[in-house]
Amino acid sequence: MNKNSAELTETVSVSFVKDEAASSGAALIIADHGANVGYDRLYPDAGLDAVAAATGFKGKPKQKFSTFVSRGDGAVQLFVRARGDAETFDYELAVAETAKAMKGSGVTELTIHLGGSDATADDAARAALGARLATYIFNRRKSKATLPKVKPLDTVRIATDDPEAAQAAYDNYYGPIGDGMVFARDLVNEPPNMLYPETYKNRLTELEAFGLEVEVLDEAQMEELGMEALLGVGKGSERESFLVILKHMHGADDAAPALLVGKGLTFDAGGISLKPGPNMWDMKGDMGGSAAVVGTMMTLAKRKAKANVIGVVGLVENMPDGRAQNPGDIVTSMSGQTIEVQNTDAEGRLVLCDALHYSIERFKPAACVDLATLTGAIIIGLGNEYAGLFSNDDGLAEQLTLAGEASTDKLWRLPLHTSYDKLLNSPNADMKNIGGRAAGSITAAQFLKRFVPKDTAWAHLDVAGTAMKPSGRTDPRETTFGTGFGVRLLNRWIADNHEGAEG
Repeated sequence: MNKNSAELTETVSVSFVKDEAASSGAALIIADHGANVGYDRLYPDAGLDAVAAATGFKGKPKQKFSTFVSRGDGAVQLFVRARGDAETFDYELAVAETAKAMKGSGVTELTIHLGGSDATADDAARAALGARLATYIFNRRKSKATLPKVKPLDTVRIATDDPEAAQAAYDNYYGPIGDGMVFARDLVNEPPNMLYPETYKNRLTELEAFGLEVEVLDEAQMEELGMEALLGVGKGSERESFLVILKHMHGADDAAPALLVGKGLTFDAGGISLKPGPNMWDMKGDMGGSAAVVGTMMTLAKRKAKANVIGVVGLVENMPDGRAQNPGDIVTSMSGQTIEVQNTDAEGRLVLCDALHYSIERFKPAACVDLATLTGAIIIGLGNEYAGLFSNDDGLAEQLTLAGEASTDKLWRLPLHTSYDKLLNSPNADMKNIGGRAAGSITAAQFLKRFVPKDTAWAHLDVAGTAMKPSGRTDPRETTFGTGFGVRLLNRWIADNHEGAEG
């Protein structure tokens, strides 16, 4: 594997088969109803109903037990859990929880019996995605000496009444989502000496293989456009900054595109306003917003979404040296508005303001969504469960909220109001780039709002607490620092609101 390419980290291989007993490894049985497990026909010597009774299993939601059965010369470990209400049961999460429970067991094969003929092809495909996400691990930078000695789960078979329909649902929708999320996770997990603006840009140009059109603006081109705000962030780095545009134009010819804009700080030392040393290494993930954008673009391309979507990411490294911008510097953004840089660690908004102005002015989108690991304040307010949502358009905010509820990427809307603008007032320029400790996430969004035309439906998602999680992961599908947050959300938003859209 070329470790510096856009090739994805390997996870489990999945396949869909007719409902049959596992001959080795482990099996997850999702029981239909009541205390009757109902799979004696598959494992006739297991006595599952008796085991269920002995363990107090009555088929209630979240009830489960495990046991072993002999199969030939070996044994199969059985995990049994109740489905409960079939309409609300989450097959994806159930499979992910089982895959997590098997970690370190040495079992490499898992067969999943979905439980009942009313389990749909979509249920089976989501189950496969759950297994894939729960077994993701980023170890491409480890030597063989430190790789786990116990073999991981690598093969998952989903037993279903209609394997062909399940395979189609996976190949056409859930598989591409998994690819986009794995790509986003890989990017966030990479160390900053491996992923910096140039190498990141190179990985994105490789996405042309999936049908995306990729365009790159270098520093000379951005300087000609007047992007002093974006370029000022990278002045202290020896590495060149880039703006990368990815186009997926497969909708109606006259349909305005959906625009996705992402913050891509491949490392954020804070610049002259240097961050504290402890945990600074986590700032390799300060490009989580851009990872969501490019992961979504990969997903849309792989599933051949009939939509017009453009992704724009600003790739910059924020470092301190003799050429770095200083607190107190005044820069002129591409929009012509001037900004007093009071804190060089409030850099993401400087990158985004030029990226937003450029892309909205050029592409005239139907709607624009930006994503950024923008503020620590959003983590104080929402923790690691919800991303902050800010919007100038109630309809767009509702669309995104519903897409979040339908996916695993939850959003919580916070206010935008002119009363916060006074916190950004500067006696020396049109505005300053910080508003103080109070309402830090809101003033950051208010700053970005100044670079969005009033007639453009726009939303800002602050994903600082959700795109990267050093700790506090409770979802078994989130296995590493990089979560891939945003890919499912944006894909669902596009599918629900822009796919097949006409001008």
